Amino acid sequence: MLRSFKQRMVQRREQSHMRASTSEGVAEGSEERTQVAEAEETQDVEELYARPPPLLRDVSAGERESLVHRKLKMCRKSFDFADAGTQPREKELKRQTLLEMVDVVNGTYGKLGEGMYREVVQTIAANLFRALPPTGGEDGNGMDGDEDEPTLEPAWSHLQIVYEMLLRFVVSTDTDTKVAKEYINGEFIVHLLELFDSEDPRERDYLKTVLHRVYGKFMVHRPFIRKAINNIFFRFLYETERHNGIAELLEILGSIINGFALPLKEEHKVFLVKALLPLHKPKCMAFYQPQLSYCVTQFVEKDPALAEPVLRAILKYWPLTNSQKEVIFVGELEEVLELTQFEEFSKVLVPLFQQIARCINSPHFQVAERSLYLWNNDYIVGLIAQNRHVVLPLVFGALEKNARSHWNLTVHNLTCNVRKMFMEMDSSLYAECQKKFEEEEEQESVRSEQRLRKWREIEEKATSQIHKEN
Repeated sequence: MLRSFKQRMVQRREQSHMRASTSEGVAEGSEERTQVAEAEETQDVEELYARPPPLLRDVSAGERESLVHRKLKMCRKSFDFADAGTQPREKELKRQTLLEMVDVVNGTYGKLGEGMYREVVQTIAANLFRALPPTGGEDGNGMDGDEDEPTLEPAWSHLQIVYEMLLRFVVSTDTDTKVAKEYINGEFIVHLLELFDSEDPRERDYLKTVLHRVYGKFMVHRPFIRKAINNIFFRFLYETERHNGIAELLEILGSIINGFALPLKEEHKVFLVKALLPLHKPKCMAFYQPQLSYCVTQFVEKDPALAEPVLRAILKYWPLTNSQKEVIFVGELEEVLELTQFEEFSKVLVPLFQQIARCINSPHFQVAERSLYLWNNDYIVGLIAQNRHVVLPLVFGALEKNARSHWNLTVHNLTCNVRKMFMEMDSSLYAECQKKFEEEEEQESVRSEQRLRKWREIEEKATSQIHKEN
């Protein structure tokens, strides 16, 4: 019995080895067949470039489909544009062939057959999806500064036509989304989003248009696109702080948010709090601030209750040592306050005007000036008037110090205008704040004198001790 058991075990091991050998052989055979197929296709493409096929307009309708297949195969060949002098004839031939393919996708030669979708998308992917060169710069946005010129894509003469082909394919009324979604799928969209990090603004502009059209046409992919953009923001915020396409992605999101149905879904509110508002933190925020501000104000406009978390986030990420960024923050603060209702305004009143008071007192004249311009906004003044008993005590000291000693004449004049506005708003409250401020000044003067006296006593004792030791 033991012998028969051992025999069965040996047989099983032998069968297992045979299956493993067979699977390895199948895998090796499959790999070999793939390599052979690739080699044959490469040879076919080389022959097509050596003896170019005729133009589509020069052949009969019955021959066109076969010719389109061959030309798409030609378009999948890549060229090295680092050296502009190499293969000029082949590069120009590919450019002309790509233009023909745009006409095909556009329906110049009749409706594009569904059987061609796969090859068209493969051709687009073969040209567009590539490793981007590393970006330079030290400001977290892939550039050294505003004056530096971005690195332009040397193969743009081909890429532009491929982007045009993709755009025409997506927007065409003849394109069946039920079939096309199998090829314009999640993997394709992820690769498309990766290209937003390109330094070439022309490419990012095309990508912005294409992705917006994809979002509009392929409704099934909408949640995936939003999540994928969210992931890019997270990687930018918490890993790299470097990305060239944040402004373009935010511009797309602005249009998406504008189309959100009311009431807003909870997932959209989470996206605002977790992904959009933290974008105020990076030091390169100035590169995408207008687009970010538009997205944020769209949320507040759709749901006024979001004004409170938005204002608290702006205060949380308020820059401490970057005056130019402070000016930007005050500007965004005004945009949000214009959409804020009384109830939400009252919830953030104290921390909000504590920060505004610090800005009013800033030695940087642009920060102080921009903060005082808030009182030129009638709606904000209306909110302040309703809460003047809280606001004036918070900002009175800053206004008084500016009026006495700020070095900039414009800031001084604006400060006097704001003081006059508060006087006219509530003279008794203003007088009360004036009295309290003077009392606090007097108390501070006494405390300062006490500190000086104590320091003199310490110095005298130290001097006396030194004399004794000597």
